[in-house]
Amino acid sequence: MDERGPDSGRVAAIFVALISLLTLAALYAPGLEQSRLAARAATPAIQPIMPAVEVWLSTADHRQKLAAQPGIVMSARGKTSADITIDLDAKYQTITGFGAAMTDASAWLIRNRLTESQRQALFRELYGPPPNLNFNMMRLTIGASDFSLNLYTLDDIPFGESDPQLRYFNVAPNLQDLIPTVRDILAINPGLLIVASSWSAPAWMKDSQNLIGGELLEEHEEAYADYLIKYLDTYRGHGIPIYALTLQNEPGYSPISYPGMLMGPETRARIIANYLGPKLAKRRSRTRILDWDHNWSHPEQPLAVLASSAAARYVDGVAWHCYEGSQHAQGRVHRDHPDKDTFITECSGGDWPLSVNGELLWFARNLLVTGTRQWARGVIYWNLALDETHGPHFGGCTLCNGVITIDSGTGAITRTDEYYALAHFSRFVLPGAARVQSTDTDADKGIANVAFENATDGSVVLVMVNIRKSARTVAVDQGQFHFEYLMPPESVATFVWNPNAAGMWIRRVLQWLGRPDIPVRTE
Repeated sequence: MDERGPDSGRVAAIFVALISLLTLAALYAPGLEQSRLAARAATPAIQPIMPAVEVWLSTADHRQKLAAQPGIVMSARGKTSADITIDLDAKYQTITGFGAAMTDASAWLIRNRLTESQRQALFRELYGPPPNLNFNMMRLTIGASDFSLNLYTLDDIPFGESDPQLRYFNVAPNLQDLIPTVRDILAINPGLLIVASSWSAPAWMKDSQNLIGGELLEEHEEAYADYLIKYLDTYRGHGIPIYALTLQNEPGYSPISYPGMLMGPETRARIIANYLGPKLAKRRSRTRILDWDHNWSHPEQPLAVLASSAAARYVDGVAWHCYEGSQHAQGRVHRDHPDKDTFITECSGGDWPLSVNGELLWFARNLLVTGTRQWARGVIYWNLALDETHGPHFGGCTLCNGVITIDSGTGAITRTDEYYALAHFSRFVLPGAARVQSTDTDADKGIANVAFENATDGSVVLVMVNIRKSARTVAVDQGQFHFEYLMPPESVATFVWNPNAAGMWIRRVLQWLGRPDIPVRTE
């Protein structure tokens, strides 16, 4: 009898079988590998799924108004140079948002010429998340502007008296229309960033003793700083936080038909350094200080304020208007002071002779594309809403347009060229997006462009403007991807894609849910 038993025999048999299999594998493996490689070569390679580009188009002839176009399937990037190359690794400023000023005129029209249901629908359209316009910035006037129904400040007292303790400060002129309107909008977009600007100090603070013209008396500079701070506190008490403050609207201009006040760089620097800056720095709720708040034509003005180290430490950025000069003034100041933010806080279109063919292209190219390429973090148009007579207004611009026109008789709403120019940005470039490098094709190809990467989902946004009267095919490269598009004559197009396919689908789901702000980075 074999003492090893049946199990030991099975083990030996298995061992022999394994040796045999290993030997056969060694003998035949090369041939099997060759057969496998031949089969692989005969099978077509599986192509990677390419991102799809979503396209929205507006044309100067108004045939297309932010209209969705057929999508474009990207192809693999080739060796041929594209017109526009986008580099997501080269990032510049982050974007705070886009919007328009809620002037007294705009608030009055919205409150008195629209029904409650019309108002709420309009607020959702303008300030709701995509696919609404997603306006995220607003400008308010501290006291009356040229687009008010009457003249006032927030501390008006009888002629010849003064009120340095601001005992008579009140926001009564804003309680009926302006404040309720802004509160309604904040209920829809609580993240709204508001920039507030004064058109004039109270008359008793000025050498002219008048809201129109004149300058601030040096003896009232601290009272003026306190006046601005009291505005911040009072508005916060009404549930309206102020993101940023400018000392004076257009301080280099003295209007003759509406409130205004000259304020040179020495005065602004002194008020900021001695009063406003230190007082704001002690507060828990932070409000930023923006200098200048006037045209591109005089960059030496903000540079003079920033040259004062005592003032510059409190200045967060520079505010610009579009009516004179070049957008490149923004870049000049940024290069000298890269730690200071850039904002465009006022620009208005209007029915003037040069705009007879519309203003879509000018605002999309000159204000928004070039403005953001020259470091603007936010862009705020002038009046949100005006009526068919370009009012109501108190002096000043008689032909200005709003983002929308409200018919004073019927309440019918018309969306202007400026509405669509802003929408090509605000609806797609989300707050927190970073401007990224893209080839500048404006001068040589007549195609202005700017590109962004959204922080929420990694989607890429490219806005192009064709100012020429002929169509132009534009080739775009980004990373390993490539696409081409025939830009119609005199048109604006926004392109959106996600290099990560999963990110694009998540983006669509979040838009469907109305929450495009949720971060969903997938890499």
